[in-house]
Amino acid sequence: MKHIMITESAAATRRITSALHNRGFTKPAAYLLILLLSYYLGYLSAILKTPSYDPPYNHPTTATIVNPPPQTTDVDHYQFQTHCVDPIPPQLVRQTILNQIFNGSSPYNDFPQPHIKPLLRRKRIKGWGSTGLVFKKLIEKVKPKTIIEIGTFLGASAIHMAELTQQLGLQTQILCIDDFRGWPGLPSQFRDIKMLNGNIMLLYQFMQNVVQANATETVIFFPFSTGSALEKLCEWGVFADLIEVDAGHDFHSAWSDINRAYKLLRPGGVIFGHDYFTGADSRGVRRAVNMFARVKGLRVKVDGQHWVLDSL
Repeated sequence: MKHIMITESAAATRRITSALHNRGFTKPAAYLLILLLSYYLGYLSAILKTPSYDPPYNHPTTATIVNPPPQTTDVDHYQFQTHCVDPIPPQLVRQTILNQIFNGSSPYNDFPQPHIKPLLRRKRIKGWGSTGLVFKKLIEKVKPKTIIEIGTFLGASAIHMAELTQQLGLQTQILCIDDFRGWPGLPSQFRDIKMLNGNIMLLYQFMQNVVQANATETVIFFPFSTGSALEKLCEWGVFADLIEVDAGHDFHSAWSDINRAYKLLRPGGVIFGHDYFTGADSRGVRRAVNMFARVKGLRVKVDGQHWVLDSL
């Protein structure tokens, strides 16, 4: 096709040159005139050309279409590790965590120590969307034996879930994953959470809240980054029936947490989280949730600020 176009163009040039020659133009003058005409037409084409515009893609608030399987290049984006080991029985989850993290004994023993007690409030619970109706709906639906919470802060939602499971007579173990470091500027925002030698007392205040709620047998914690904690749970076979994702709210943190957490979900379980509607929109949690739903062929259900992933 390209060869044909070049041939036709050359023929047209010869015809124009011949016509100009017949009118008294010499060949060099004819070629110069053609060159100037071509340049002028090219210039007009450039300034009159309308630039193309691709409208931004807005992720839907719900995913209702099963997308085709991802291409090979896409698969790498959600392969965070090889296969997890087989899940251990739910009744072994608590002791497994105690053995692996706390040398086999409860971290609540003899808490708080004398040097810590003056720095703590008797009860200091603060959360965001931590008592939404979605918790009650999902716990009643799933009746979980194990819950994993990713992002805990002061334990508001964990304590709320502990109360809900107790009301239903469930023997549920709640595992809270958080590095309990907060964020830069936390001490100025929460002045009653003290700092000792650069160590923010967030973990100790969380533990105090759990003790005050009489939930030490139900709520255990994993004081590490979400990525490292979820990978270890995968290696130890600690799976859950209900998983809440509410840690980092930027896209990359949420994407990583959701992918790793989903691998720890037992058959029939539910994964959900907070902050689906924020100012970040398609640059934060919502983008990660919608993208994951498309990859896995899931539907996003919205309950207030919470998202729930469900099968189609």
